[in-house]
Amino acid sequence: MSKEVSEEGQSHHRKDYVEPPPAPLLDTPELKLWSFYRALIAEFIATLLFLYVTVATVIGHQKQTDACAGVGFLGIAWAFGGMIFILVYCTAGISGGHINPAVTFGLFLARKVSLIRAVAYMVAQCLGAISGVGLVKAFMKHPFNSLGGGANKVAPGYSKGTALGAEIIGTFVLVYTVFSATDPKRSARDSHVPVLAPLPIGFAVFMVHLATIPITGTGINPARSFGAAVIINDDKVWDHQILKQGKEGGWGFKSHGSGVGGADGDVATSSLIISKRRLKIEPNTQCLDAEVPPNQSLLF
Repeated sequence: MSKEVSEEGQSHHRKDYVEPPPAPLLDTPELKLWSFYRALIAEFIATLLFLYVTVATVIGHQKQTDACAGVGFLGIAWAFGGMIFILVYCTAGISGGHINPAVTFGLFLARKVSLIRAVAYMVAQCLGAISGVGLVKAFMKHPFNSLGGGANKVAPGYSKGTALGAEIIGTFVLVYTVFSATDPKRSARDSHVPVLAPLPIGFAVFMVHLATIPITGTGINPARSFGAAVIINDDKVWDHQILKQGKEGGWGFKSHGSGVGGADGDVATSSLIISKRRLKIEPNTQCLDAEVPPNQSLLF
């Protein structure tokens, strides 16, 4: 009887999940696998579609002459968050659905991906971002050039330090959500967690955009900022850039909005590369003055 109780106690403390082994630093055998290159193609296409839809949404809103027209802050935030939700859902089984060098770098620090895969993903993401913004310019050339190409810029009235802090916090929120949504412990206990992972990740992007659009236009994705800066190729966009590194093992690359910063443990923050101007998206206050017909609700 006591033996059964002892065995039951031991089984109670036994792990109910299998911790994935750390990824090797240089996993050269994966270079011979088709699944590796399929993942790169998925990251390229996903980042291309992400930048195309989101930057086109920004430009489409900016070119509206009617103060009450356009999607506004809320619509832009939904475009970014919604596309991340869709694309992570579509690519999670192929590449892991990173679509962001900051996420890839965070997963590399946590030994979830090898150095070779991390670097290859970042290159594919940046090339996809450039291609996506290039499509927006091809379809909307005049408004794209005249409205700044959707590049991230620091808002008037905010210092570079404030903008940097906003980007670091925003990227922390995103990467922290990614790690929480893909935690193997939670996946083992609750089988629905991996299926729902794209939803909290998309919502994290949505909420961060609501908070930081008025400050920087919201980077939190080095590929997004880099792609827009490369295509617009404006001196004012590239002017006075600052490349920051994370405090531990920091690494960054020259993009206009945010680079990838190192961090303690399993979380990576992004560093911000700032220019003098930001994406000019102003709130539509004139709509608040519109007259409402008698007996008509503002909501319905």
